[in-house]
Amino acid sequence: MSVDRRWLIATAVLAAGVYAATWIGWSTPWPWVASVDDAALRVTHGYGVEHPTWVLAWDVLCSVFSPVVFRLVTLGVIVWAAIRRKWRLVVYLAVAVEMSGLLTEFAKGLADRARPDTALVGASSSSFPSGHALGNTAIVLSALVLVLPLVRRRVRPLLIVLGAAIVLVIGVGRVVLNVHHPSDVVAGWALGYVWFVVTLALLPPRPADVTAEDGTRVARGS
Repeated sequence: MSVDRRWLIATAVLAAGVYAATWIGWSTPWPWVASVDDAALRVTHGYGVEHPTWVLAWDVLCSVFSPVVFRLVTLGVIVWAAIRRKWRLVVYLAVAVEMSGLLTEFAKGLADRARPDTALVGASSSSFPSGHALGNTAIVLSALVLVLPLVRRRVRPLLIVLGAAIVLVIGVGRVVLNVHHPSDVVAGWALGYVWFVVTLALLPPRPADVTAEDGTRVARGS
């Protein structure tokens, strides 16, 4: 087993532990988890009530960069890949991206945690884990795995930073809007990462060879 593979599995196990801890933390509840959740919601709710434009801006941002939008875009990529008969890519995207939505609903149904009473905008389904956090984590990481080998080396850090910013900012935005507790978002990030690693381990994508920046060929599965 390669070092990278061992590292991925180790971090996925750690993320699974974080997910379990956040679930136990809110359901028991652990006092410090309840304190963090309550404090974050109280501060963001008070500011949101006094600044409706602030709430609107965050609501629009979370809608534009929602997993639903990313899954629709990915569906187009899946259709393109099917036309080109890139079946391994089709399966990878279908599981890693599209099925992350089913995972979200399954996890929410198991926990069945109520939304915060102070929600500043409407939100359906239950609260734990955050669907935006889970979906965006799985989708962004899965996209980076496919895109990074195809771009110039100097562009890769920018894409990584952009992906991280989307995941983090939208996760924070769900708390700002008071539709999620912070523990919901942390759990979503953790479970989304676990889903990404499991999918990558079981269904590693193998895009067609491409020409790298230095003119060499990028190996399949890289």
